[in-house]
Amino acid sequence: MNTPDIFVATCDLAGQVKGRGAPGEAYGSVLRSGLGWVPANLGISAFGSIAPGSAFGSTGDLRLMPDEATEITISDGPATTRLRVLVADQTQADGTDWDCCPRTFLRRAINDFREQTGLRVIATFEHEFVLEGLPQSAPFSLRRHLDADPFGPDLLRLLTDCGLAPENWLPEYGANQFEITVEPSDPLTAADRAVLLRELVRDLAIRRGLRASFAPLQEPNGTGTGVHVHISLVDDGGNPVLLDANRPGRLSEVGSRFSAGILRHAEALTAWTAPSPVSFMRLAPDRWSAGGIFLAERNREALLRICPTSSAGGSAPERQFNLEYRAADATANPWLTLGVLLRAGMSGIVGGDEYPEPDVFPETAGPAELKDVPRLPATLQDALLALEKDQSVRSWFHPDLLATYLAVKRHELAHVAALDDAARIKAVSDVY
Repeated sequence: MNTPDIFVATCDLAGQVKGRGAPGEAYGSVLRSGLGWVPANLGISAFGSIAPGSAFGSTGDLRLMPDEATEITISDGPATTRLRVLVADQTQADGTDWDCCPRTFLRRAINDFREQTGLRVIATFEHEFVLEGLPQSAPFSLRRHLDADPFGPDLLRLLTDCGLAPENWLPEYGANQFEITVEPSDPLTAADRAVLLRELVRDLAIRRGLRASFAPLQEPNGTGTGVHVHISLVDDGGNPVLLDANRPGRLSEVGSRFSAGILRHAEALTAWTAPSPVSFMRLAPDRWSAGGIFLAERNREALLRICPTSSAGGSAPERQFNLEYRAADATANPWLTLGVLLRAGMSGIVGGDEYPEPDVFPETAGPAELKDVPRLPATLQDALLALEKDQSVRSWFHPDLLATYLAVKRHELAHVAALDDAARIKAVSDVY
């Protein structure tokens, strides 16, 4: 039997998984020394062209250094391995860190968070997507679940075999919309899983005669498709620290300060977490996405939602208690999404009086109580301007990474500027 080929993968600023392949026989040498890469790849937009203004041109060389712990196997069945995929860091030619690598950005954020707060983060990404090629069916229905057979069962087996630990697979509200969740883990594993999951879903859909799209919208007035990022905090002993039954929303002081950091920098954060030309058409009031910059109990319009817990079957609420960030979608790079959330939350925890604890809106809060909460940016351009103005968020990034990111996002905006809403949405949907 031939040794399966390998693919060493990274995820770029447009959330696209790219990399290089090698024969399976070279596995050992690839693990030791990686594969060649170039900085200019970071400047490629979602639509395939290098953005004017990227910090990287025709010179420079990097390595894609694979992380053996991330290896997954894409197969057509139990006995037919097609490809072994490993997630990589982009490094200097000698294997040392490259300051503009998105995965390195998250690793550093994780390390800094632990050093400055004494806490560890547990996280997971909750993905929605549309599966085209199925009959129309009712939202959340058994019929839709059955119509997705064999794709659904095959997806659960595939994710399980790849070590991605699927948790829930369900029909969602939008037309032909589904959701897949995976078990919480450490932040780097959570983001690596998000990078791989999207590719596995798309590939399996193609092999089953379907088309999976993670785009934020499929039509101007349609149901949005997002990514919800769930975060909890534990101490060095693994004990949860977010729940305090005596405080508003049962959110502890450290949880409140973590939230304050995200709310304080929310406008700039969305430039990283919802970064397509159509993302902000979804992020509006009354769309069950993120209607404003506020923290609330069990409210699906809040930017930060305090999630419910259950005591059924003797479950421990403190181990379920988590915060859900709702202004993200799958056009974003998962490493950067989680990295900026950790940086913002850390700023709130260590920032003292500069980050006052936010109000916690109760579940019963209605339009009258929420009428004065700040709104998210109306467009990606507005979010990019907010990013440029937020010196704290800018300081988290190497200047070349920041400049290239701004160039890529503005190049994507220019690419679809002459299109109407429907055509702009289709252009993004065709990519994601």
